[in-house]
Amino acid sequence: MAKRTFSMLESFLIFLLVVMTAITVALLSLLFITSGTIENHKAKGPGLIPQGPCKPDTQGGTYSGIHGFSTTQGSMATQSSPVTLIPDPPFPNNFSGYYIGVGRADCTGQVADIALMGYGKSGQNARGLLTRLYSRAFIVAEPDGSSRMAFITIEIGMVSQRLRLEVLNRLKSKYGSLYRRDNVILSGTHTHSAPAGFFQYTLFVLASEGFSNRTFEYMVSGIVKSIEMAHTNMKPGKIFINKGNVAGVQINRSPFSYLKNPPSERARYSSNTDKEMVVLKMVNLNGEDLGLVSWFAIHPVSMNNTNHLVNSDNVGYAAYLLEQEKNRGHLPGQGPFVAGFASSNLGDVSPNILGPHCVNTGESCDNPNSTCPIGGSSMCIAHGPGHDMLDSTQIIGRMIYQKAKELYTSASQEVSGPVAAAHQWVNMTDVTVQVNATHAVKTCKPALGYSFAAGTIDGVSGLNFTQGTTEGDPFWDTIRDQLLGRPSEEIKECHKPKPILLHTGELTKPHPWHPDIVDVQIITIGSLAIAAIPGEFTTMSGRRLREAVKTEFALYGIRNMTVVISGLCNVYSHYITTYEEYQAQRYEAASTIYGPHTLSAYIQLFRALAKAIATDTVANMSSGPEPPFFKQLIAPFILNIVDRTPIGKHFGDVLQPPRPKYRVGEVAAVTFVGANPKNSAENQTHVTFLTVEKYEDSTATWKIMYNDASWETKFYWHKGLLGRSNATIEWHIPDTAQPGIYRIRYFGHNRKQDQLLKPAVILPFEGTSSAFEVVTTY
Repeated sequence: MAKRTFSMLESFLIFLLVVMTAITVALLSLLFITSGTIENHKAKGPGLIPQGPCKPDTQGGTYSGIHGFSTTQGSMATQSSPVTLIPDPPFPNNFSGYYIGVGRADCTGQVADIALMGYGKSGQNARGLLTRLYSRAFIVAEPDGSSRMAFITIEIGMVSQRLRLEVLNRLKSKYGSLYRRDNVILSGTHTHSAPAGFFQYTLFVLASEGFSNRTFEYMVSGIVKSIEMAHTNMKPGKIFINKGNVAGVQINRSPFSYLKNPPSERARYSSNTDKEMVVLKMVNLNGEDLGLVSWFAIHPVSMNNTNHLVNSDNVGYAAYLLEQEKNRGHLPGQGPFVAGFASSNLGDVSPNILGPHCVNTGESCDNPNSTCPIGGSSMCIAHGPGHDMLDSTQIIGRMIYQKAKELYTSASQEVSGPVAAAHQWVNMTDVTVQVNATHAVKTCKPALGYSFAAGTIDGVSGLNFTQGTTEGDPFWDTIRDQLLGRPSEEIKECHKPKPILLHTGELTKPHPWHPDIVDVQIITIGSLAIAAIPGEFTTMSGRRLREAVKTEFALYGIRNMTVVISGLCNVYSHYITTYEEYQAQRYEAASTIYGPHTLSAYIQLFRALAKAIATDTVANMSSGPEPPFFKQLIAPFILNIVDRTPIGKHFGDVLQPPRPKYRVGEVAAVTFVGANPKNSAENQTHVTFLTVEKYEDSTATWKIMYNDASWETKFYWHKGLLGRSNATIEWHIPDTAQPGIYRIRYFGHNRKQDQLLKPAVILPFEGTSSAFEVVTTY
């Protein structure tokens, strides 16, 4: 074998890894307490096997009496506060339809000094805000209140297990057994421009650069508030469903993996992506708009891995456009109409429709390994249709909005029938799948393959890894073995042909690196079945699951079900490819952490859920092994420091004023003496970082026209030395802006500590620019 030579990058990485090892050992001894867990105490069986009614939990007890509910709820993540039951207001039940409630609440979290979750790119930390992030809740209950469901789509990268457990715990404290693990779905939109820091499994905590209780609390509170709003706003109404194809917004980013699927199966479909959008239209009994939920398969990665502004990406822009249209006269994030654009089987679906090209030569790199002749895989990047990433985001988002609006307007097929739910926790590392009468296969302990480290054409890693890698590398294997230990022969054999880069299922310090226990869940509303998936299904994986669930319902007499896949729900477990796609070992397959039979296991589990609902035997299902909740996690890598101002200046003072006059289409910008925006995630005195205000002559008052949830504004935070920082606010003046006199205001919070041993306090402050004029022409 030829002697291995190291590139400058690899040599640097060797040095860096040695240093990191020493630092990690020190940090582990200082930061971790591994005994602080709530242990699992439920059944350990992996499969969905009826085992008789659930036993009352020793901590949670059994709640009953609210609209006839009687169910067992496993002990939740944290200590429950005393239960304050909040019943529904009295409703008549002599109508045809459902009680419907919609709610929307801010769940943004930190917008600075925190990693963005999705690309896993080192250094891609938040440095400001493009748009706020929202949790949107939709509650549907039968007229007599006997059964209900809550679907929540959240503008975050994905739902973490810790997030879900805490939300369920708080709902239990407030509503008793009304909202439970079986009838509540939490789904992430998968924007890659939302803050990280809300996970409990070690790999995700490290990728987040620590656990941020500040952001976690902000997100949990926002999700719970959106559910509370939907609960309070419930009113009699009707639901209509519509479907239609969205053209020109997506491509398959792993077409060579897709081609591994059987030709006969591929021949049944006209495209290698799912183009169908499913829309639910919710109205009151007078036909007045309440809300919309849509499911569509697209990655919210129009904003690429060079972005540092928190935002909701393309599907968030679609929601923004529709809500602004329906809530005329309201600022973004306000108004009664709620539009939720939820994720689906988006695993191999990209919005960067111009496809992959070598950024250094311009030639196509649409090949099995996504590599370029010069520069390799790091040069192979896909681009969207716009002149920059924000333009692409808005182009794609507008097209999604237009189709959703069209389907909403024309929806006429009413949804009717009972609301039902089935849920189970499953140990996905040990599921036996019966392939036929004589042959069975099993899932594996979690592991990530080499191609995981390559990234995708939507966001390459920059390291010397290539998609489609089916053999390990002695160099990286040695580094892994020295830092983390050798993977066992059992896990290597189970994951073949995946060459294992990280054997996460065998890493348990300070806590497990990946989840063993995941949620499987189906909720039905009449002829609609929502399959809540704990990860990212590829296109063909989603098709197989939908078909299997629909067939299972039909087998037991419930025909013509519409099955939608809701992605990134309840706990995150990376990707799920088909067995055939797994053999190609591109990024999605290398990230299928439970091995080549993961999809088969999920199909078996979801078929059992569908059967339980169809045969009314949900009460006979085992709840499965309850997931853990770890109390002590890695602290944020970025420490809190006191904010300071330049000599002679105060927080909020203007450093760079606006020009006296602007024309529509230009950008008005103001720079202020700033403070760290993460302080505002703790002290929420202000609900926005900025306002753009217009002077009204008739009332001699300033009227807020835009805030930091507006796509026309940008909030940049510039971090300086020794606690000093600046904040720049941009208003991209739209053509629709009214001529007149304007000003820009800045709202922040500074961390102050008078004495070293005294706790810091967080204080609000404001800043206001000079007035300037906006004209249509000069």
